[in-house]
Amino acid sequence: MRIETLMNGERDKYSRLEYRRLIAWPSRIQREADLLERVLSSGPSRRVLDLGCGTGEHARFLGQKGYRVIGVDSSESQIETARDVPAPTGVEFVHGDLGELDSLLTGIFGGAICLGNTLPHLLTPVRLGRFLSGLRDRLAEGAPLLLQLLNYERIFHREERCLPVSLCPDESGDIVFLRLMNLHSDGTVTFFPSTLKLRPGEDPPLEVKASKEVRLRGWRLAELEEAFEAAGFGVSERLGSFDGSAYQATESRDLIVVAR
Repeated sequence: MRIETLMNGERDKYSRLEYRRLIAWPSRIQREADLLERVLSSGPSRRVLDLGCGTGEHARFLGQKGYRVIGVDSSESQIETARDVPAPTGVEFVHGDLGELDSLLTGIFGGAICLGNTLPHLLTPVRLGRFLSGLRDRLAEGAPLLLQLLNYERIFHREERCLPVSLCPDESGDIVFLRLMNLHSDGTVTFFPSTLKLRPGEDPPLEVKASKEVRLRGWRLAELEEAFEAAGFGVSERLGSFDGSAYQATESRDLIVVAR
């Protein structure tokens, strides 16, 4: 049985969500690879961080490309899953709080990535500032940070309540990955990642396998730019997709920022 308790006594809200199975990783990595390599190859060394590494797919991909990667995640179950699969030489995974990078890690890195919905778990400007200042102290001069999160400007503007549904084939029926959201006036989001089993002909035909409730902060570009500046970073790129298209506040599905 997986450990479900995080540091500070909080429960690991992702302990039963099998992200390795729920995401089409080969096609996602292929879609993101060019931008990842372009940004990270511009750094002063090939020792990099994968912040919010989850089950480790990005870290393993970068390891195969010759990078030395430390993946960090606050979910103990995700780190356990990441360690279940042999990683390329030079790739390791660390369980810890992203707000404690200065004490969690040693040495200097030539770049960092922070992808997916990782950053919204930092709920306050103080927590975001601690993360960025700790990261700044671990990055070499000129080292890039590639940050990607959902475009919450679009989500709040359009009052979107869910992300696209994912279906993953399984031996006894499809696995449905459903992500619902409640939006709040203070800029936070209650996020409900859930997995269901679709079993046509059965009773019931749709069964909830796992469902969690997570409080997130829907960080907007202006807020992030202010935090970056305060922590000593300069933003060099603002993109709306891994294909390199420009960020459009109420149109882009993603917000991608490159800072140094």
